[in-house]
Amino acid sequence: MSAIPAPVRRVLDAIDAGNADAFVTAFDADGAVDDWGREFRGHDRIRAWSDAEFIGVRVSFRDVVVSEPGNPVTLRVQVGGDGFNGPSGFTFEVRDDRVHRMTITG
Repeated sequence: MSAIPAPVRRVLDAIDAGNADAFVTAFDADGAVDDWGREFRGHDRIRAWSDAEFIGVRVSFRDVVVSEPGNPVTLRVQVGGDGFNGPSGFTFEVRDDRVHRMTITG
């Protein structure tokens, strides 16, 4: 998993720990989550989305595979938890030492 940039690794660690604060602060101040076309920009909106639909529903990732290395990097994961469950793609754009954009696709 060395192809996963450190900022993305922080997001994955926050998911594993169920730590909403660490998840949000892994994004830069102008960061965004694109959840199937719904955009949540900035820490406050990312936090509200995560509380309702991500960390707040005990999301989990299994079988994480880098499907497209680089920047952006795309991961294929098996999502679990009390919300969506199933395979999904997550593309992360990194700027400096933070995630700038996380895009969720099928």
